[in-house]
Amino acid sequence: MPTQIWQQIAATSPSTLSQLFRDDPNRTQKLMIKQCDLLFDFSKTHLHGDLLGAFEKLCGVMNLAQAKEKLFTGALVNPTEARAAEHTAERGNGHADSVAAARALQARMRGLIEAIDAGAMGEVKHVLHIGIGGSALGPKLLIDALGRDDARYDVKVVSNVDASALAEAVAGMDPHKTIIAAASKTFTTTETLMNVSSALQWMRGCGVADPEGRVIALTANPEAALAWGVDESRILPFNAAVGGRYSLWCSIGFPVAIGLGWAAYEELLEGAAAMDRHFRAAPSLENAPVLAAFADLYYAQVKGCETRAVFAYDERLRLLPDYLQQLEMESNGKSVTAGGDPLGRNSAPVTWGGVGTDAQHAVFQLLHQGTHLIPVEFIASKMPGHDFDAAHHETLLINCFAQGAALMAGRQSDDGARAYAGDRPSTTILMEDVTPSALGALIAFYEHRTYTNAVLLGINPFDQFGVELGKEIAKGIAENGPAGFDPSTMALIAEAGL
Repeated sequence: MPTQIWQQIAATSPSTLSQLFRDDPNRTQKLMIKQCDLLFDFSKTHLHGDLLGAFEKLCGVMNLAQAKEKLFTGALVNPTEARAAEHTAERGNGHADSVAAARALQARMRGLIEAIDAGAMGEVKHVLHIGIGGSALGPKLLIDALGRDDARYDVKVVSNVDASALAEAVAGMDPHKTIIAAASKTFTTTETLMNVSSALQWMRGCGVADPEGRVIALTANPEAALAWGVDESRILPFNAAVGGRYSLWCSIGFPVAIGLGWAAYEELLEGAAAMDRHFRAAPSLENAPVLAAFADLYYAQVKGCETRAVFAYDERLRLLPDYLQQLEMESNGKSVTAGGDPLGRNSAPVTWGGVGTDAQHAVFQLLHQGTHLIPVEFIASKMPGHDFDAAHHETLLINCFAQGAALMAGRQSDDGARAYAGDRPSTTILMEDVTPSALGALIAFYEHRTYTNAVLLGINPFDQFGVELGKEIAKGIAENGPAGFDPSTMALIAEAGL
């Protein structure tokens, strides 16, 4: 059945974007959705009546409605690891027991933050958050986006095992007024624990009497943190069914909650919860994550687009493309179905992007005139993040909207070097402002879009075994020395003197 529908989707030949607008004067209204202080404009994609109808059939065949309920009720949605995916329960939308447990752990985190505010760990000015992957990308995005003007503490996020990153982070910190948040789901992550150990060495070398007493563990394995030496009162556990790239809603969000304040953290959670409710209840053709997934699948599966570009026309969102790379590619970069059979079609495209208007002067040449068809996503905010002349923000938004219009319209010319083919798709997401609530909703939108893509492809978005092999080999080299590798790898190891 899915094969027949995919054949139907592939056989559909939409008109050009310009023709689609001419054929339907109401196209903009039909393909614009306002939700959670966000405006989603899908009208500059090739989605139209026949395609949308075919994708709705695919939703039925692939049981998207049932898959949504399984996600929100704590049922098994991660078959390879035999567990649920309960990040939505952290926002109040999940199995009742999981929601209650999440609330209790959030209260524990709030209690620790209030104790720190009250001086329980001495004078604190700096928070050094150490993690990697989902344990770092989410907090880093949120601190950078929301903590520029009124952060309560100086928060730095370190992930790279290259100690240059750690050195840069601690350069402006007073070690006597610093606490360390060690974020690791298993509390066995090599890079994270190495960085934590080096940070403790830095503090010890600067005369801090009990640096270990300034470590807070954020983990789903509290026993491992306790064995490592973190006191139980400073361990903030979270549900093991919350995956790393979906974890900023649990105690991994500690640096956000302490840095921005509990009220801002609650707004973040409620914004995401509002998007949960929209995704769960709205019909497919009025559902922002579902429509976005339809466009993703059309371009990746039918048009053979291997990449998708995301451009944040707001400096506060400059880390969003980095965050989405892990969310989308680690989730849906799979070659087998959830049942273990060969996928037999493209999986997730490569997510990449940058910040407007910088990107216009770097990569937009290829987007407008290159031979690759690349769907583009623009994200902007109505409100600026500064108090300078309003002309700055007006120019920024004008550029954002003009790029989408230019990609669609193109321009004919007898001079090939000055000709623009046009008919190049884009989506625009316009935020009312970059607030905790709106950003929470935006991130949840991307989570549900990723899940919808996975369900309609029949894959499991919640495992990530592809990250393990290289790490296992690296661990083997470190523990047993280099042996048995290909000649190229052996030569590189020898040249580096390892």
